[in-house]
This record gives sequence, C-alpha cells and structure tokens, in this order.
Amino acid sequence: MNFIKASLVLVLASVLSLPVMASNTQELLVHLQDRWVEVNYQTPEKAKPAAFEALSKEAEHALAQYPKSAELLIWTGIIQSSWAGAAGGLGALDLVKSAKASLEQAISINPKALDGSAYTSLGALYYQVPGWPLSFGNDKKAEELLKQALAINPEGIDPNYFYADFLIQQKQYKEARRVFETALKAPARPGRAKADEFRREEIRQRLAQF
Repeated sequence: MNFIKASLVLVLASVLSLPVMASNTQELLVHLQDRWVEVNYQTPEKAKPAAFEALSKEAEHALAQYPKSAELLIWTGIIQSSWAGAAGGLGALDLVKSAKASLEQAISINPKALDGSAYTSLGALYYQVPGWPLSFGNDKKAEELLKQALAINPEGIDPNYFYADFLIQQKQYKEARRVFETALKAPARPGRAKADEFRREEIRQRLAQF
C-alpha cells in the first residue's frame, strides 16, 4: 500500500512538473529569440562573433536542462549557424556541422516544432555552406527541406524569405520576387514583433534590387 502511494506521488509529481517545464522552456526560448534579434540586427559587425559565441553558450546551457526540447534545439542550431556566418573562415565549418546536428535532432523529436522552423534553418544551411569536400552543401537537398518547411507553414515569413533567397541563387528571379512578396504579406508572429520588423525591412531591400 505504501508502495502504491509512493508511486502515485511520483506520477503526480511528474504530471505537475509538465506545465512548469513548459513555462521554463518558453521563458528560455523568449530570451534566446530576443537576444538573437539584438545580436543579429543591432550589434556592430566586429562584435557579432563574440556576442553569438556567448549566446551559443546560453543556448547550450538551456538545452542541458531540457535536452528533448525540439524548440530549444532549433534555436541552438539557429544561433550556431548565425555564429558561423558572423565568424566566417574555415573555423565556421565546425559550427555549421554542429548547427546541422542540432536541427536534425529537433526534426527527429518534433518536425512541426515552431511551425517547421528546423526545416527552414536546415534548408538555408544546405544552400549557404560549401559542398563536398569542404562541407555538406547541396542545392537539391536545400530545395527539398525548404519545400517541407513551406508545406508546414506556407504563409510564414521565414520559410518564404529563405526560399526566395534560394531561388535567387538558382537565378529564378521572377519566382523569387513572387515568393518575397508572399513573405512580405506574412501574418505577424506572436512575440516576434522586432524580428518581423527587421525581416520585412530585409525583404523590402531585396525587392528593391529587382
């Protein structure tokens, strides 16, 4: 009887901890998202590598607390890839490999987490990094992943933005313009007002180049 009571206490404690875990995960996500916007858009270029490195350590610390959080894995991958872009050089190749691993793990846990953002970010990596033998870049794989992201979130600002950017690299300018225009009309994301504002400005600048 005491064993049953003890078991029930453990089960109840486990169930009751779920909302707390969700709440804590959300707080960590909001912090990482907001800080990423500050570093990516409002930090001087020379200071970005160190700022992204510090943010990457924060993401890894958060992930150590919740290793099965697809959302935290996605943001760990985004931050790692942003750090790679800011740092540049051959040293960035190890960072993009780490980002790839984080995003692939997120997909294995929950492919639809954050509206399929892992597919968007992974697809962006595949067309932005060098191909073999230096790295894993592959335009065919990039297109496949970006289309998977759009299948989950067809009106999203980020999947449309990165697919349009990919199309420009493929010299499909007419289609790229159409997709950029779709991205510009994307609905606002809750809690991502600043990120949306900066992304829309990027889209306007890209459209002005046509």
